[in-house]
Amino acid sequence: MVGRGRIPGTGRSRRPLTLGGLLVVLALIGGALLLERIDVLPTGTVARMLGLEEEKPRRRPEKHDAVARRVPPVAPTGPRIDYAQVDAWLTQIRVEPEARRGYERDDWPHWLERQGSCLNTREEALIRDSIVPAQLSPDGCRVVRGRWLDPYTGEEFRDPKALDVDHRVPLEEAHNSGGHAWDRARRAAFANDMTDPRTLVVVSAAANRAKGSKGPEEWLPPDDDELCRYVVDWVAVKARWQLTMDERERVTVGNILADCRKQVHRDGAALGRR
Repeated sequence: MVGRGRIPGTGRSRRPLTLGGLLVVLALIGGALLLERIDVLPTGTVARMLGLEEEKPRRRPEKHDAVARRVPPVAPTGPRIDYAQVDAWLTQIRVEPEARRGYERDDWPHWLERQGSCLNTREEALIRDSIVPAQLSPDGCRVVRGRWLDPYTGEEFRDPKALDVDHRVPLEEAHNSGGHAWDRARRAAFANDMTDPRTLVVVSAAANRAKGSKGPEEWLPPDDDELCRYVVDWVAVKARWQLTMDERERVTVGNILADCRKQVHRDGAALGRR
């Protein structure tokens, strides 16, 4: 009989799909497509269910390093902060409302491997920031031991599993501050920037997750001794990548830097009286 046959290994016959059954299937597909359009289901869900999704060509390694090197450098301030230099950076940063829509973490490729290396950006940052030579796994692709000082809390760590690599300016903050207009290569360059140690910093997982995507107007390091350096580095990253600040962020940063300058003057005056 047409439309019938035995299912291999079961002894049972396949039943032909009735018109009613076909209508139910089409209704389910139509509903799923609608859910995709209103972003309830991820794009491509129906195609994957039906086996119609085209195999995507393998993406070439992101040329993030090359893009990052084209971003104009912002000179480090050195052990002592040059507040005149910080003011110059601050004047470069436009004050604009944030674009708080459309951020998707997957649009910012991060922890990528460099060409010719099995180490991704996270592992490279762990190696760079360890204050003793980092120990690697037998295959040389993963950091298993080292010694790190968390600049946010002042705590010391030896197990990399207790650490995160923080984007000083979080990816969502970068998106909201101008990165929404970047192409994928520039986003990858920012997310994996090893050309400036202020962009990525090794910190405790607890501190990084408490910070989340917050700016200085909502979160500051619990170690007060690191507060000024944190805000200065925040300004440096924003200036280097030509990101914007909103009004609240700009006022907060300006007030903190003013307090930091006063502290420098007070400390200088105290030393002069000794």
